[in-house]
Amino acid sequence: MKLYSTKNPSTRVSFKEAVFNSMPQDKGLYMPVEIPRLEDKFLNNLDQFTLPEIAFHVAKSLIGEDIPDDDLKSIIHDAINFLAPIVKLEENVFVLELWHGPSLAFKDFGARFMSRVMSYFLEKGEKQLDVLVATSGDTGGAVALGFLGVPNTRVTILYPKCKVSDIQELQLTTNGQNIRAVEIDGTFDDCQALVKQAFTDKELKERFRLTSANSINIARLIPQTFYYFNAYAQMLKLGIDKVVFSVPSGNFGNIGAGLLAWKMGLPVDHFIAATNVNDTVPEFLKTGIYQPKPSVSTLSNAMDVGDPSNWVRIADLFKGDIAILKQLVTGYRYDDEQTLHAIKFIYDDYNYVACPHTAIAWQALRDWQQDNAKKDIAGVFLSTAHPCKFPDVFPESIAGKVEIPEQVAQLHKKRKHSISLGKDFDGFKEYLLKNG
Repeated sequence: MKLYSTKNPSTRVSFKEAVFNSMPQDKGLYMPVEIPRLEDKFLNNLDQFTLPEIAFHVAKSLIGEDIPDDDLKSIIHDAINFLAPIVKLEENVFVLELWHGPSLAFKDFGARFMSRVMSYFLEKGEKQLDVLVATSGDTGGAVALGFLGVPNTRVTILYPKCKVSDIQELQLTTNGQNIRAVEIDGTFDDCQALVKQAFTDKELKERFRLTSANSINIARLIPQTFYYFNAYAQMLKLGIDKVVFSVPSGNFGNIGAGLLAWKMGLPVDHFIAATNVNDTVPEFLKTGIYQPKPSVSTLSNAMDVGDPSNWVRIADLFKGDIAILKQLVTGYRYDDEQTLHAIKFIYDDYNYVACPHTAIAWQALRDWQQDNAKKDIAGVFLSTAHPCKFPDVFPESIAGKVEIPEQVAQLHKKRKHSISLGKDFDGFKEYLLKNG
């Protein structure tokens, strides 16, 4: 597998190099030189394959010979050892539950696959791998559990102060071992900026072997395609072959993976980019002007991103052809009041508890079906996190219905360990150098 930088299409690096370097020095993002179109025989018969079988076929098509078949199968079977079921709520409305992994969030797909790929490529005697990750909520917990105890690695998680839920914070700060948490007095965008700047700092690059576990890393993006193919396979089993996906979108890695799956031949009719008031992309899709802005705190905190990193990948997929992009992707945005209304509606009508991100995706799907008079097309909205991670969001009548998984109950017995820093890069750099 060869990859190039979105800022310099003539560059060529190996999959291993892209995984470990995360981001090119020119501050672009890595993209595959070739995106294979999967054969019709496979696509038309997806319903005959298991999730691990689908994952292997997709990953093998992209990665090629960089990881031998048996090793790739072992990585996938170890990493993707949980289900991602589709649940029917009403005619042509389905929810794809992506929170059945250990951290109770869809990020488990990317984090677990990436950690095992990095561990596979690490050779004995090599310099310790320092993994930097910024999180707006769920990424950090998934990365922490994905890398916990992995030899010769150390993970530093940056999260915005007072802007993640209590359970999300416990998932970041109670691990110990090779995982450390840094609370930044700022927003997710500030955390992300610190991580990106670290990768281009000469002194840090010389001192540490830095890589990222954010969705800027191509090894996070590839496994997220798996659940789109698998979701379509489940729909085929129900006799449905026309599907629209509604995706809760923050840093746009999730929908970016869906669009990569589409590029590989998955016959998706349409994508809906559902955001909260951090609506940089929905505004772009309406106006044609891409204008990043400071992020705003909302109830759907994992989507509080004003300058989504993965948008450059999506733009690159379409080679700047905005007309085709707009034909395939529609954007919707919702405020906290609308989010709460959606949560209540979903519970009252379906007896289903949805986290705030999931509720936004449902509302966007409902509005798209009505706006386009396409209630006859099956819609799948992605449920990205278990509702127990957001206990303060729900009214009492709904909160009492949320089942608390055992791993969450155990979190409350653990002690929090984190350090606090401002959002200036000099302070973060000093912390890394002093604690190296």
